[in-house]
Amino acid sequence: MLPWSISKLASMGALIASLAVVSACAPAPAGAPINDPYEADNRRIHEFNKSVDSSLQKLSGGGGGGKGLPKPVGRTLVNFTENLERPGTVINNILQGDIESAVQNSFNFVINSTLGVGGIFNPSKDIGIDRQDTDFGETLHVWGAGEGKYMELPLMGPSTERDAFGKVVDAFLSPTKHFLNADQRKIATIAGFGAKASERQEYSGVIDDVLYGSADSYAQTRLLYLQNRRFELGGTTTDDDYLDPYEDIYAE
Repeated sequence: MLPWSISKLASMGALIASLAVVSACAPAPAGAPINDPYEADNRRIHEFNKSVDSSLQKLSGGGGGGKGLPKPVGRTLVNFTENLERPGTVINNILQGDIESAVQNSFNFVINSTLGVGGIFNPSKDIGIDRQDTDFGETLHVWGAGEGKYMELPLMGPSTERDAFGKVVDAFLSPTKHFLNADQRKIATIAGFGAKASERQEYSGVIDDVLYGSADSYAQTRLLYLQNRRFELGGTTTDDDYLDPYEDIYAE
């Protein structure tokens, strides 16, 4: 049986068809205010996420000055995980009508999957064929969907209704994972957790400052996420107004 069965393709069609409802909202205009009617629930989830983060940092020995994963190991896990996600990125490029990025991401995937030994290494970057990141949340933005209300998701952090829906679709769209057997999917899942832990460790100084050094870490996290996301999707803040301490993380 093919990994992508007829029923899965039909489900994808139904899922994408449902986007007509989401797309009925207009995109957020420049300087749009924060739309956070779920703030009470979001704050509870934020505190839960902080407690999980704090516990994991203590268990792993990560955080500022902690041991954590050796940097070469962490980078290998990040490379491997990002390479698995690349075909899904290509699909989003095509859905957005961005054929140039789709071609570049396709070459990036092929080179890293072969010369990079299954994506463990990133030789494509060395020859100037770096990845062009995108996601289904951006696809919805291109299609005219509004960002919706702000949300903080358990274990996943800040988001919006549009981006939360996009995360679900991205998980479904990734063709690579449909071609993996059960054991390979377990390896991919473990590598994904390792990659997240490595990125958390690498940027621990900045993240700790926001989560544990802010007078109101929820408000600070919300502001930085929305500033960055709106800027990323079309510059709804000006260069003079835009200051993002997470800039290095998103640019990585």
